[in-house]
Amino acid sequence: MDIKEQRVNILIVKLSAIGDVIQTLPSLTALHQLYPEAHITWVVEEAAADLVKNHPYLDAVLISRRKSWSKDFQSGQFRRPLKEIRSFIKTLRQRDYDLVIDFHGLFKSSMIVFFSRGKRKLGYDSLQELSGLFLNEKIPEDMNKHAIERYLDFPRYLGVKIESVQFILPSNKEAEEKAEILLDKYNLENKKFIAINPIAYWETKLWSNEKFAHLSDLINNKLQMKVVFTGSEKEPIEKVTSLMTTKSINLGGATTLLDLASLYKKARIVITTDSGPMHLAAAVKTPVIALFGPTDPARTGPYGTGHTIIRTELSCSPCFLKKCSTKKCMEDISPQQVFAAVEKKLTKE
Repeated sequence: MDIKEQRVNILIVKLSAIGDVIQTLPSLTALHQLYPEAHITWVVEEAAADLVKNHPYLDAVLISRRKSWSKDFQSGQFRRPLKEIRSFIKTLRQRDYDLVIDFHGLFKSSMIVFFSRGKRKLGYDSLQELSGLFLNEKIPEDMNKHAIERYLDFPRYLGVKIESVQFILPSNKEAEEKAEILLDKYNLENKKFIAINPIAYWETKLWSNEKFAHLSDLINNKLQMKVVFTGSEKEPIEKVTSLMTTKSINLGGATTLLDLASLYKKARIVITTDSGPMHLAAAVKTPVIALFGPTDPARTGPYGTGHTIIRTELSCSPCFLKKCSTKKCMEDISPQQVFAAVEKKLTKE
């Protein structure tokens, strides 16, 4: 029987990070298009789980607490994580999957592929971290493509004709209401404020606090627009706002991922490092000004039209290094350069 003629069970393995999970969402839509009656399960880690829980195209979400388990093991606690791991694997194996797709291609995802009860185990033709050992079906990975297009190669291989790239996030009334509450609390008007995400997990992707502060003051003074800082934590943003001469709003640590998506929908522009929030802003179709240094915007930049990439054309960039003695690629970006991009984008609109 052809796979399209039955209610198939599909397992998606894409664990992290936030940006990577967002960039896999169009592939979920494409798979739903190909197999509209399929039961689709997604395995994800805790940090990005809100992006797929209660998704209209998913029937189940399995959350891997890998980082928590690792911390428990390192602290000498074994009983609880081992119990949780056994429970996770038992739940994973309760369903016979007709198709397992490893979008991640790393050792941690290959272990899930290995333990799953999958017939077709599809992934990239790669031995990165031995990820290809447990696959029985492979496609080439073209690293010259944008990540979203690379992930869409899986549904293309399965027979989907991609006519449009769609980012569908779980609907969340509470998140929408939270965004409205924040707008009221800080006297913000829809599409009349600029959001800034200064956070990134690689130190080489970071721009200096002084430059973010200078840029924010320029926006406040010259454009008379309020600046809202967002991020996973409040304290790093306080280091920026303490250097400012004008007022700003610090929402660090105050929003969930879906809260942030709703807030970004209401922003005029989102200025950000290469990070998960950058992809979230692009997914909700808010214009992004993205600061790039060690990474390649052609591969991981904000997807879609209306976005601006700011980077210095150094011979060593992109280097994909998480450590650098100079960080010159980011240091050479000036606040005036970013502010000019903001002005240009506002004028165009």
